[in-house]
Amino acid sequence: MRDLNTDLLEILSPVGDMERLYAALDFGADAVYLGGTGFGMRAASANFDSELLRKACDEAHSRGKRVYLTCNTLPHNNEIPHLEQFVREAEEAGVDALIVNDIGVFTLVRKYAPDIDIHVSTQAGIVNYASANAFYEMGAKRVVLAREMTLEEIAELRAKTPKELEIECFVHGAMCVSFSGRCLISQYLTGRDANRGECAQPCRWGYHLMEETRPGQYFPVFEDEKGTYILNAKDMCLIEHIDKLAKAGINSFKIEGRAKSSYYVSVVTNAYRKAMDIFKADPDHFELPQWIKDEVYKVSHRAYCEGFYFGRPQQSQYYGTSGYVREYDVVAIVEGYKDGRLYCQQKNKFNLGDEVEVLSFEGEPVTMKVSELFDEWDNPIDTANHAAMKFSMTSDKAFAKNSIIRMKK
Repeated sequence: MRDLNTDLLEILSPVGDMERLYAALDFGADAVYLGGTGFGMRAASANFDSELLRKACDEAHSRGKRVYLTCNTLPHNNEIPHLEQFVREAEEAGVDALIVNDIGVFTLVRKYAPDIDIHVSTQAGIVNYASANAFYEMGAKRVVLAREMTLEEIAELRAKTPKELEIECFVHGAMCVSFSGRCLISQYLTGRDANRGECAQPCRWGYHLMEETRPGQYFPVFEDEKGTYILNAKDMCLIEHIDKLAKAGINSFKIEGRAKSSYYVSVVTNAYRKAMDIFKADPDHFELPQWIKDEVYKVSHRAYCEGFYFGRPQQSQYYGTSGYVREYDVVAIVEGYKDGRLYCQQKNKFNLGDEVEVLSFEGEPVTMKVSELFDEWDNPIDTANHAAMKFSMTSDKAFAKNSIIRMKK
């Protein structure tokens, strides 16, 4: 292992629209990755046109943060003529890097925008130092390693690649049942190509058997007594292993979820930001307080696992259901504080007397009881039950704008 430079460690957060961009930046991301209107792997996300992309870059750069734009689909012949405009608009907007998969796209990006950094997507399936070195020699600034690598393999790759080549790895979020997302099931069953950002996620479906002479009779399929979701992968969560990943040589800690909510982006980014800051403060004695460990369970998630980092996963599939665990609702967003009151916008119904939690950028979430509620005209009320209504509530503590008020279901 080379000498560890903690200044190079990056929390990289997913962004699907401007609301999630502000969430990521507010809660501590060093960089964000997002998609444009083409060539990206999340067709269902809102994505950014040229005007929004410029705005996103300006906002991030004003805070000293970076923006990476996805360009990692496998384009067909008829799409290649549109690539030049896409790349030039990205460069003009000020993106810091393009995330690329296809080798032809790689060479064209180098031609159209030679000064822009190129990150090689996880879709390229890099699992060895020979591939990483080949991409570096082609001009790559960073490689995003396949999720199927172990920490031991990553450490060896780091030792056998130039120190100038950055290494990025996924540390949190959904996993794909297929190798590095190279899946054909969705296209085969629905005509939606997973390798072009249109995955219908058939791996999350429940399956039964039907015998050809018995139409309409469904027989259960299961690997054990837990159920029939035989392709359904657990989510990845490595927040308790930040130290091991950094010491193996990972520079960028990537959170999955460009299609996830701004609440998800806020909470998970905040948890990894706090964990990384604790590690940087004392790399040899990394220990997380319980509240940070708990935060990743306060977002919508599947059962967690540690992926392939510590060897072949033994319990990486979840058979009981394809759904998410959702235990908390966001009830309001803080807009300001004055004279002992939080001024907020409502997101979900809650009542006088309820116990809520306020999550700010500063530290541990604060639990408080809703003792007084007022509408926007300062009239006392018993409930906040109108979508997006403005209201205020008494609070002994001031919280920053965009702090989140949530309540356990």
